[in-house]
Amino acid sequence: MSAQFSVNPQILKGVPLFSSFSDQQLSQLLGCVQHRSYPRNAFILRAGEETDALYLVLSGRVKVLIPDEEGHEVILSIVGSHDFFGEMGLLDDQPRSASVETLEPCEMLRLSKAGFTNILKDNFELAMLIIRNLVKRLRDADRKIESLALIDVYGRVARLLLDMAENVDGQWVVQHAPAKQEIARMIGASREMVSRVVKDLQGKGLIRAEKRRIYVLDKQSMQRRASTRHHPDRGHRA
Repeated sequence: MSAQFSVNPQILKGVPLFSSFSDQQLSQLLGCVQHRSYPRNAFILRAGEETDALYLVLSGRVKVLIPDEEGHEVILSIVGSHDFFGEMGLLDDQPRSASVETLEPCEMLRLSKAGFTNILKDNFELAMLIIRNLVKRLRDADRKIESLALIDVYGRVARLLLDMAENVDGQWVVQHAPAKQEIARMIGASREMVSRVVKDLQGKGLIRAEKRRIYVLDKQSMQRRASTRHHPDRGHRA
């Protein structure tokens, strides 16, 4: 269940997606936006549902996933603060292609379909932001397909950690490292294999795991391992 609140205009000014908006545009936006709160492990969207809104994450993280009939899931991405999701169906009028579930308590803005369409028509900068985001997701999908086809599990784990790492005071850190089960669902591997790879990476001094953070200690070696192709006849080696 979600809780709904009125939107403070100051919140809109802090959202990067609306950073180019004038005060008049922000005022018009208020009538199309709802502020919602979700607890951990709550489904915001489900695959196959009608597309009726764009969602912007103010705080917290969600996972975008595709479930199957047996209860398994493939995690397509993890979306965090100031990012958004749900725009694809608004652009092509198709049902939701994936489900979205919260990983932790979240605060969000829900922008109605009608509001999104009207704003997009009158704001070139917003349209370009949406297009750039779609292009980024397409590139990410290309990399994931390449990883699954050409890179072994060891390399996939290394690539995922590099992709998620941020430069914090000169150190490359995965600030909110996914659980090993989540990593497994993101790269198409078993939890046991991911655990072995993470342990091996730590043993070789390439990473250091502390609670929910992972420090990349040897980025160059991790990059080499993340780009290593496996031979199709040799299977996945760790």
